[in-house]
Amino acid sequence: MTDRRHILLLLAPALIVLGGLFLTGLGLTLLRSFRYFPALGLTQPDLAAYAAILTTPGFLKSLALSLWIAATSTLIAAALALGAALVLRQTFPGRAFVSFLVQLNLTIPHIVGAIGILYLFSQSGSFARLAYAAGLISGPQDFPALTQDPFAIGIILLYVWKELPFITLILLANLQTLGEDHEAVARSLGASRWQTFRHVLLPMLMPGLASASGLVFAFAFGAYEVPLVLGAYSPKALPVLAWQAWTDTDLATRPEAMAMAVVIALIGLLLLALVARTLNRGERDAR
Repeated sequence: MTDRRHILLLLAPALIVLGGLFLTGLGLTLLRSFRYFPALGLTQPDLAAYAAILTTPGFLKSLALSLWIAATSTLIAAALALGAALVLRQTFPGRAFVSFLVQLNLTIPHIVGAIGILYLFSQSGSFARLAYAAGLISGPQDFPALTQDPFAIGIILLYVWKELPFITLILLANLQTLGEDHEAVARSLGASRWQTFRHVLLPMLMPGLASASGLVFAFAFGAYEVPLVLGAYSPKALPVLAWQAWTDTDLATRPEAMAMAVVIALIGLLLLALVARTLNRGERDAR
């Protein structure tokens, strides 16, 4: 008990600062979303902002697009990360270099990666010019629309590229902790490689994989800078719609921006709560 109190005492200053900032921001966002905004003369809280966003043209399309971006990029990144972790746990020539390449883009900001993809993959980008110079297309406009397209291919590509090493590192840490004893026992009992992976290794990796994927989904769903750079004019991702409402010269739209922010936060929190509940249920069943 003494050790626990000592740890809590050491963490208290940071927790107070972080918790205070978080709760203050959350409280102000909720108040603004309920149209309590004295600076704008709004002093009677109501749900008008939430009613307004539901009738805002393109809101539901923006919500669906953000869910599509987050879900698709998370699934692809998680699948590739699982394969990468299984490969990198093996010993082979050049393993250290491959591991370095996998982790290389962790230090690159998302916005820098988005600008890089725009310059490389847009219809006026480097690859389009190279394809035109090589005679593969009759003009840059014939290059496939991989950025600012309605299917958000460029955005998904960026998130997969950025979040792949994050999930991979978490899975590698899990694999190192687990060791290979469980797999050896399964194979000694006649299990094939696939059966060992499916019934032994994957269930043990699921907590880490689900937690990392939940964080990636929440981030991809709520971030606005990448969809702002790589997204199509219409429909816009929901965070971009919220950002534009907040920066609009008409200050009356700010409660609606805050309402959109609350919707984004709630969906992210609900997903993380669902992941936590599923993991807790799995732990209880395992006991």
